[in-house]
Amino acid sequence: MLKEFKAFAMRGNVIDLAVGVVIGAAFGKIVSSLIDHVITPLLLKPALDAAHLNKLEELTAFGSIKYGLFLSSVINFIIIAFVLFLIIKGMNAAKKKEDAKPQAPAPTPADVQLLTEIRDLLKK
Repeated sequence: MLKEFKAFAMRGNVIDLAVGVVIGAAFGKIVSSLIDHVITPLLLKPALDAAHLNKLEELTAFGSIKYGLFLSSVINFIIIAFVLFLIIKGMNAAKKKEDAKPQAPAPTPADVQLLTEIRDLLKK
């Protein structure tokens, strides 16, 4: 059962799907951070009127661009992508080592052995 699961999990399609899901989720966080911390404050800042500008809490909540949080999301994405790269690179190296092991030659089928013996007897 464990060998079957390992064979299933190590197939290229499953690994590609897993990498795609992880990268997609990390990229989704970048997009959400860009919208929430950069674009929305830029759009709302002109919409604030003079009455709201006097209240520091609302200015902080709606008017400031939080580029640090956006950069943090970008750095998190880069780290996640690099770690996935290292994992896939390690898996590919392990797979190459496994494929490079010399395989024992398959035993000759009985009918081929029989034909070989007949050929040798006819040569004599």
